[in-house]
Amino acid sequence: MSAGFDWGRFLATYGTALAAVILFGFFAVAASNFLNPVNLLNVLKQVSFLAILGLGFGLALTTAELDLSFANVCSFAAVVVGGLIHHGYPPAVAVAAGLLVGLMAGTLNGLLVTRLKIPSLIATLATAAVANGCAFAVTGGIAFVGRWNPDFLALGRGSLLGVPVLILWTAAAALLVLFVLKQTRLGMDMVFTGENDEAARLAGIKVRRMKLLGLMFSGLAAGLVAVLLTATLNTAAPNIAADYLLHAIAAVLLGMTMFEPGRANVPGTVVGAATIGMLGNGLVLMGAPYYVQDIMLGVIIVASVALSASTLKKAAFGL
Repeated sequence: MSAGFDWGRFLATYGTALAAVILFGFFAVAASNFLNPVNLLNVLKQVSFLAILGLGFGLALTTAELDLSFANVCSFAAVVVGGLIHHGYPPAVAVAAGLLVGLMAGTLNGLLVTRLKIPSLIATLATAAVANGCAFAVTGGIAFVGRWNPDFLALGRGSLLGVPVLILWTAAAALLVLFVLKQTRLGMDMVFTGENDEAARLAGIKVRRMKLLGLMFSGLAAGLVAVLLTATLNTAAPNIAADYLLHAIAAVLLGMTMFEPGRANVPGTVVGAATIGMLGNGLVLMGAPYYVQDIMLGVIIVASVALSASTLKKAAFGL
């Protein structure tokens, strides 16, 4: 006789995703114009930045490290990109510079954690402060804006076969991270490092290298978003990515409650980012006060952390 369907396990794995579907249905009925194709497309575009940052943060978290600097690093990289474009440098140079800033910040975080043994919570907060100061130093507190190179703007505003390039960038990033984590030795080593670094070390895995790479990937994701954000908005301000810190972290934490509960995972992060973007858009269309979204975001973070407390504690403090 076959065993009955395990509803408990099903809900533990897919319950949050089902809740997101229910939320979508609610807004479809209660929020006027929510189902308007233009509105849904705008939501997907906004979610793109959130999802890519979340994927980077998730890679650091996979190795049991916490990166709280990615939003400030993204803002700093954005003003570097914007400044170069504003002063007439070729788009390729600006894009390379933005990616390099993100990668260098991630490398700095990794070295602070792996070489100087500073807890990632402290190390990345310090990097965030430095990046924030550098962003304001570069701009003097004034945003770069102007008529920029159309080839550069196409990176964020263009489309391919009718599909906005932002959505394609997000899909490519998600598929790449998924491939690395599921189909490569590097990905498996990163996962094993996050699960039990001492056991991973005894198994011959270079634990410090995995942690360094996790934080480097997070920085690189911040650099990529800096390029896309600057190209989309046609401006670069020293705090352009400030609002993405909690939102991206919440997306990853929310993702850790579904598909692979307790572990940062690509499908969960993407669905989590989409849920947060949908929540903000739906509340605005319903005329809810601006602070309601912040309250809901706080509830999401607390609920998600409650289900993944041990993972986050280890990532933040190495405990």
